Amino acid sequence: MPWPTEFYAHQVIIFTLVLVRVSALVMVAPIFGSSEVPTRIRGLLAVALALMIVPLELQKETSTPENVVDYLVLVGAETLVGLTLGLGILVLFSGVQVAGQVISQMSGLQLADVFNPGFDSDVPVFSQLLYYVAMAVFVIIGGHRKVMEALLDTFVWLPAGAGGFSRSITDAMTGLLAQSFELGVRAAAPAMVALLLATLVLGLISRTLPQLNVMNIGFGINTGVTLGTLCISLGAGAWIFADRLEGAIELLLAALRSA
Repeated sequence: MPWPTEFYAHQVIIFTLVLVRVSALVMVAPIFGSSEVPTRIRGLLAVALALMIVPLELQKETSTPENVVDYLVLVGAETLVGLTLGLGILVLFSGVQVAGQVISQMSGLQLADVFNPGFDSDVPVFSQLLYYVAMAVFVIIGGHRKVMEALLDTFVWLPAGAGGFSRSITDAMTGLLAQSFELGVRAAAPAMVALLLATLVLGLISRTLPQLNVMNIGFGINTGVTLGTLCISLGAGAWIFADRLEGAIELLLAALRSA
């Protein structure tokens, strides 16, 4: 039987490794990692989750690091596991942001910027609108619960201290970037097509009625077309995001399972 000091040291190491993995997810994942959530609340959530997971990890056979360098390597591996899950979901939200930026540029409303607490930066108003719609869909379909469920699943095949870097994680993040870009294009496509048609119609009007000042009425027409198209296509964009979210979580779990 190990000495009490050795036993407590093993417990502390397992707790810190679990806490690092959970904290990495909580600090960057949507909703949990928002700057609107106080840092103390996020810290308490991470500690509470770690305390619930540690008793299960202590029952598993895990090797104790022999020196500080080995311990820091394990901490880095656990951080990578948590960041992979959190950033992987955040990448999809960035695709929604790109869709809003494209719509704002084409409609001429790029100057109407607001502060987005999720990304801690100023974004166009349409990006903020699509971001909140995506966040609402994320909550409605239980995305926050699915992310936490995915975190708990990682401890099944990757116990504390067993994490590591592999090419599968890089491939998964690359695939998510491609899916995020595709999501942004599909979400912005209806507004892009409508604005393109509106521009062509205004061009024909300006050729047939040169005395009409197209610049004065073009901005209002583009704004009306953009808002109308978004009202019609917003539900389809939300459905596309929900479909991509479930596939993204499965892709991240598959990458971590093969790590």
